Amino acid sequence: MKLVQHLLDAKGSDVISIAADASVLDAIRVMAERSVGSLLVMDEGEISGIVTERDYARKVLLLGRSSETTTVEAIMSTEVITATAEQTVGECMTLMTEKSIRHLPVV
Repeated sequence: MKLVQHLLDAKGSDVISIAADASVLDAIRVMAERSVGSLLVMDEGEISGIVTERDYARKVLLLGRSSETTTVEAIMSTEVITATAEQTVGECMTLMTEKSIRHLPVV
């Protein structure tokens, strides 16, 4: 039974995040530089949301909004579903399927 911790041991456990008041353009730059599809939105060390490439496509590009003036807070999801390192990969896959999410932060 493979645990999330086994994946973290191989992949690393860097937390890649951005502030809610940052521009969407800054968020997309960070995602591109770090080769990730989502960022945690942090407020004083606590998770306040998550922003994804899909959020950008649907809430900025398709609506004709400006990447430079739109804030991360305006497009982020505030309900963040998380996993723990002790959960199995299978449990996480089931959770992601049930909740229809593509990104599952590990806390």
